[in-house]
Amino acid sequence: MATLIAEGERRHVVIMGAGPAGLTAAYELLKRDVPVTVVEKDSKQVGGLARTVEHNGYRFDIGGHRFFSKNDEVEALWTEILGPEMLNRGRLSRIYYRGRFFAYPIQAVNALWNLGPLEATWCLASYAHARLRPIKNPKTLEQWVRNQFGWRLFNIFFKTYTEKVWGISTRELSADWAAQRIKSLDLWVVIRSALLPRRRPRKRGEIVTTLIDKFRYPRLGPGQVWERVAEISASKGHPVVLGQSVASVNHADGAVTEVVTTDADGRIRTHAGTDFISSIPIRELVAKLDPPAPEKVRGAANRLGYRDFISIALMIDRPHVFPDNWIYIHDPGVRVGRIQNFKNWSPDMVPDQAKTCLGLEYFCFEGDGLWTMQDNDLIELAKNELGQLGICSPANVFDGVVVRQQKAYPVYDDNYQANVAVVRDYLAQELPNLHLAGRNGMHKYNNQDHSMMTALLVARQIATGSLLDPWKVNADAVYHENIRVGERDVTGRQVPERVPAKA
Repeated sequence: MATLIAEGERRHVVIMGAGPAGLTAAYELLKRDVPVTVVEKDSKQVGGLARTVEHNGYRFDIGGHRFFSKNDEVEALWTEILGPEMLNRGRLSRIYYRGRFFAYPIQAVNALWNLGPLEATWCLASYAHARLRPIKNPKTLEQWVRNQFGWRLFNIFFKTYTEKVWGISTRELSADWAAQRIKSLDLWVVIRSALLPRRRPRKRGEIVTTLIDKFRYPRLGPGQVWERVAEISASKGHPVVLGQSVASVNHADGAVTEVVTTDADGRIRTHAGTDFISSIPIRELVAKLDPPAPEKVRGAANRLGYRDFISIALMIDRPHVFPDNWIYIHDPGVRVGRIQNFKNWSPDMVPDQAKTCLGLEYFCFEGDGLWTMQDNDLIELAKNELGQLGICSPANVFDGVVVRQQKAYPVYDDNYQANVAVVRDYLAQELPNLHLAGRNGMHKYNNQDHSMMTALLVARQIATGSLLDPWKVNADAVYHENIRVGERDVTGRQVPERVPAKA
């Protein structure tokens, strides 16, 4: 619901965070002649989780960001912002497991060849056994996937990578996530689609995102989109205010009145407005409210958890290393979970075509052994694992840099929905001019395009009084299809949950 303001008073929106959600909201509001102030804690660049980092001329993502959406409006928005700088790219991704590469999406001939006739026979027998004698009422991810694929394929294609990403045994993860996340990847459907010609989807919404073979990508990485939005905002007299950490979100008489920020030198700035949008983590937002939120609300926010992420970019003295955009590392003998080849996303991501830049991704929790390792030790770990995997010799690596990303993945534990609901209800009732948008802003495991859509809807609520609910943005039809009218909360793109204690 749009906030009521005094007659003749002009709206001014203060936005916390200059990632995809925050900058999309700013872009939409400025198109509707609503002035904005965007504050961002990073002192150098915008883009948040979708920023592009540059090191000695080499550019790389924090992860990899495919630009593909089932939403035509979002696709049009990317074109509007960046035009011909958006490249059309072919997708190649594979799974690495015990010295062999498996095509992903899985191709029957490739998988059977790599497994070898004996192992392939055992996998098919395991699959047949699982289908004939399924585990009744599967409670865990391990049980559910075993029913769908058999134990042997589960161990090859699901167990190791899932445990690397989430840091939890597949025996502790709920079957609900698997049922949503991979329900389109039935083994028989995979084999049939690999052997028979695929019908071209009639509508964009029919496309299974996991299986797309083409996508768009900015010539200079995803950060180029958000850098351009920041330039547009500045040209309209509203530059993003960098290097500003939120110190407090002040409110009185049932409305937020201002956001107070500090810079690296401790200087304080105050940003007043009529409406406020937060894309910063809910846990941080609630902690900054002044006066403080009730204890129940603060407790709920503090119970929200996150999975963190380390990206190690290595510069390789070789023009070609592997042809993929990225490779999933299912091998249990190494800690790396995925490897990006940024030159294969766009040639202009590297300054010298005789070189290559790889991004090795490690999933962790802030404060654990990986997170606290020295940068030099992390670079050595990454170099050695490249050698161990046979991808390239550590001697070929001539430079490297480490980027730590806090709160990359919101954790969906047993009680996260209830905790988010407590915060949502409090804000709706007590601070209706404070809106939430984006992945961390809503504690929803959204893709970039879905974060953008939540921001568009929030901006339109403020500017026009639109009643479309950003919490009903469906993160992806393949992840969450069965939405009912009146449903209290749509979690969007699913992440695994722990098995409830009673299970």
